[in-house]
Parts: sequence; C-alpha cells; structure tokens
Amino acid sequence: MKVDGINYHTVWMEANSVFFIEQNLLPFQFIIGEAPGYRDSCEVIKTMRVRGAGAIGALAGFAMAQACNEANTVNYESFIIHARKEIEQTRPTARNLFYATEKVFLAGLISPLNATKEAQKIANKDATDSLKIGEYGSKLLDDGYNILTHCNAGWLAFVDFGTALSLVYFAHNSGKKLFVYVDETRPRSQGARLTAWELNNAAIPHAIIPDNAAAHYMSLGKIDIVITGADRIAVNGDTANKIGTLEKAIIANEFKIPFYIAAPSSTIDLNCKSGKGITIEERSQDEVLFQEGPDNTGRIHRIRVSSPGSRALNPAFDVTPAKYITGIITEKGIIRPSESNIKNLIAQ
Repeated sequence: MKVDGINYHTVWMEANSVFFIEQNLLPFQFIIGEAPGYRDSCEVIKTMRVRGAGAIGALAGFAMAQACNEANTVNYESFIIHARKEIEQTRPTARNLFYATEKVFLAGLISPLNATKEAQKIANKDATDSLKIGEYGSKLLDDGYNILTHCNAGWLAFVDFGTALSLVYFAHNSGKKLFVYVDETRPRSQGARLTAWELNNAAIPHAIIPDNAAAHYMSLGKIDIVITGADRIAVNGDTANKIGTLEKAIIANEFKIPFYIAAPSSTIDLNCKSGKGITIEERSQDEVLFQEGPDNTGRIHRIRVSSPGSRALNPAFDVTPAKYITGIITEKGIIRPSESNIKNLIAQ
C-alpha cells in the first residue's frame, strides 16, 4: 500500500535485519523500525510494535530465518530449536505465527539460506492471499453499503492489502461507494488508531464509533454487513479474534446482519477441533488502565484513565462460535464454517 506516494510492506527483511512499520506510533508518527537479530524481532512481536495475524506470521518467519543465520555450525540445531521456542512464546493465540515458524524452522534444518528463502516465500504469499481475499470478498459489498469492522484487519495487519479491509479497498477501487463504521477496539484502540488511519489514507468515508455503539447502529438499520479478521480458526469454524468480536457476532445475529470472517487458510488450525482448544492471551492490565497520545508538540505521553488503586483484566481475544459466522472469506473462496467445508478447503 502507498503512504505519501511510496509503496510499503508492513514488514520486510534485508540482509539479516527485519524492517517494519512502528504500529505503536501510528497514527501520530510514521516511522520504520529495525530488528537486527531474532531476539529483537521477538521483542517487536511481544510489545505489539507489529501486530495483526499475517504481519505477526511474516515477522515470526523472518525471526526464525534470522536465528538460522545467527547460529554457528557447532551447535546449529540446538540453537534454532531454542530460538523456535522463544519465537513461539511471544504471542500464543496467533496461528500464523506458529505456521510460519514451523515452516521456516524445517527449511532451516537444510540451511540458513533455505530458511531465508522460505521466510520470504511466506511473506510474499501473505500479500498475494490478502489480495485474493479482497477479490472474492468484494462481491459481497453492494454499492452504498455500510460496513462495521472490529480491530484492524487492513494492510498493517498483514504484509500488504489486509483481509477485512482488502474487500473494502477492492470494492472502493472498483467505484463502489462505501461507508465504514470503525470500532475503536479498546484497550489498544487498533480501530481508532490503525483502521481509521488506513481508511483516511485511502480516502474512504468512515467514522470511529465506541465499541459499545455497534448495537445502536445495527438497531437503526445503518449497518449492512460486519467483517472482521481472525487470529486462529478451529477446524469446526470457531474463530478467535480481537476481544469484542464475539459480542459483535451475537448482536449481528440478533438483527439478521451477515457476519463474515476474512482470513487466509494459514490461519486455520487443523489440530484445533473447536474454540475450546484455543489459548487466549492475557495481556498487561496497564493496557486497560493507561492510554497514550501526543501533546500539541507531537510528543507522546501515557496517562492513567482509570481509578487509581483498581486493577484490570485484559484478555486479548475471544472466540466466536461457528454458528454466528455467515461465512469465512479465504484466498481460495468463501465457505460456510463447518468441519467438512474447512477440510475440503485445505485439501484444495
């Protein structure tokens, strides 16, 4: 995607350094960060400087390749086994992270060069898959549609194009007039900070709404379709996504509004039978208790926005049962969520 007329990927690798867009600084500053080693890349994932299923997966693949290049020939295999464990501990819910790490690790058992090639292949496929998701899914968006999103599933969440927003970009570029209701997505405000920034950058009409306003707009008939991304999809179609997705699905079901998941097939975990088997990441309570933003000089500050002395609970994800999901939009087409449909999709 373009920023100030220049094409960028969210994350990429040059030599043995990984470069990435600093998402924690957006939308106030657009800065390119660098992770020179695999442990630096792990820290980038942990601290959400890069976030989003596909972007995390690509960065994890690059981190695994970095580890293969950093290992010496004497204890090469034990080094990369340990590195793989470190990378996989950074974000426990995101399926794409494990998918990429495993594939690059196996390639790295052959050679570091092979690992680097595999990591780049995964990143390239992520961008290609995202574009295909946009092509398939854009057919669901009629001219004049009002769309609700939750969290960020745009190009910042993937290597390029995105998933839920890829549909919007594709339909917008084909001339359809669309409006997007952007859930702010507390506590990290991925909607208010990232999705809104992307849509503004693409000149697509939109408005940020509080997380608890979606039911109000649905009840008024102002939302035609809900589209979100996914961090892990179980084989029965149950889907883990950013906290708050479940309640949007339940409300959409109540008002008979289509609710779609947009995700590449790499997000599907065939070893996970249902949503009950998905690990839900618990993050620091500080993300709930504090917020960040710039002053009038552009300097970013953190302030407490909650009662001093109170603690907070901060689950990063929830699981939406397949019964609430109208369809899953993938790079291979759109399916209704069921075990047979998902297994047939993977077999294609």
